[in-house]
Amino acid sequence: MARCLVSGMVPPYHCRRFPAQAEGGPGYIEIIPILLYIPYSMKRIAGLLLTLALAGAPLGAQTLQALYPTAYELVYSVFSLGGEDPNEGMTTFLSTLVPMGGSAESMGMAFTAVADDASFLDLNPAASALQEQTQFAFYHNNWIADTRIEAVVYTMRLGTLGLSVGGKWLYLPFTEYTDFAERVSTGYYSEAIGVANASLHLFPGYYFYGIAVGGSAKLALRSVPDYSDDNGVVIPGSGGGQSAVAVMADFGMLTRFNVLKLYASREKNASFGVALKNFGPPIMDEPMPTIATAGFSYSFLKPILVSADISFPINLVDLSLSEDFYWGAGYRMTVTDFWKLQAGLLVKGGNPRLSVGAAIDFSPLTLDINYTLDLTTQFTALNRMSIEARFDMGDMGRSSRAARAEELYLRGLDAYAAGDLELAISLWDESLQLNPFFDPARENRDTARTSLELRQRMLELQRLE
Repeated sequence: MARCLVSGMVPPYHCRRFPAQAEGGPGYIEIIPILLYIPYSMKRIAGLLLTLALAGAPLGAQTLQALYPTAYELVYSVFSLGGEDPNEGMTTFLSTLVPMGGSAESMGMAFTAVADDASFLDLNPAASALQEQTQFAFYHNNWIADTRIEAVVYTMRLGTLGLSVGGKWLYLPFTEYTDFAERVSTGYYSEAIGVANASLHLFPGYYFYGIAVGGSAKLALRSVPDYSDDNGVVIPGSGGGQSAVAVMADFGMLTRFNVLKLYASREKNASFGVALKNFGPPIMDEPMPTIATAGFSYSFLKPILVSADISFPINLVDLSLSEDFYWGAGYRMTVTDFWKLQAGLLVKGGNPRLSVGAAIDFSPLTLDINYTLDLTTQFTALNRMSIEARFDMGDMGRSSRAARAEELYLRGLDAYAAGDLELAISLWDESLQLNPFFDPARENRDTARTSLELRQRMLELQRLE
């Protein structure tokens, strides 16, 4: 009988061989995705309670060390208090949940309401209509062991319409050996996902930010290499039985507003977003990893931003088999115009993920480098690095038009103060042509028109007298 080895038998995937149904018939290999699944341990609860009880004793430190030889075990116990989630890992195409990298990962995936760079494509499809710059971004993520993720995103905005395309590719080596350690077959297990996105910024204005809504269509392909039968002979085309194609969709909403703002700025200091991700039909009787997420971000001081997301997995085949909710929190501090520091924590059952990163702007290139420590553990293969290289390709003249519109608005105020209503109205009309959502120019233009009409009526009354 042949045995299967994937990435040195280290997660994210495990494969097992099932014997033939009939004597002499070929068996088959099932690849079980366990990318995000680490089982809980109820025994740790009793251990943690015992540790707390002995904390004040003279031998408390020694007891703690005996119960938890590594920091990993202690932290794992704390985050496992909720018990085992029996529905963990029952969906397919889990690569959709693996972060590409960038700001989203460094902020603990609490990015649904932040969504201010190309990393939004994984988390909130409504954000393409709100990007300031046209962006072209490349991502590389050293996930677990030999598993790698490569991704690319292009996003642009035409007025209130945002458009994006992107792709993500997860791959890992696949090697099958016999009982005598003879290599039978080799190849790569991979999952590729293509994304096409569009969003629209509705009701934008100077006072009310408006609401962005959007959606993404996803096409996913899982490729499994061929494997051997019980005699160690590779079966041509056998991998095709587990390869699959899936279609999914994401939907999102995002808005920004001011709340408890302690500094002067035209930018809104709070955001709220919701997203439904990976909505699609099951493949081979396995549901997609559908997730509903709500996020909030808040800037209480101009250089500091905090964010939080809460996510609810949804099993579309059987709602009773949906996984437990999980949450994440993120932090960003703008040190200088070209340097930002970011950190985040994602807690999914007993699997905390701590991440830190820095974004350095070389204009037009921004490098976003992240370090992630899964399970906040010791220095093992669960530590990984990811990098994003993002090119800002300009804003298609939006900022210069906005500056010109404001200049015309101020000149209109001067003309209005001088009593030249016709000139003021003309300047404000020109300002609104450059920025149709500049509400102060519209309000003052309407006031000036009313004043001009009143003046003309008064002149007509004087002529009649």
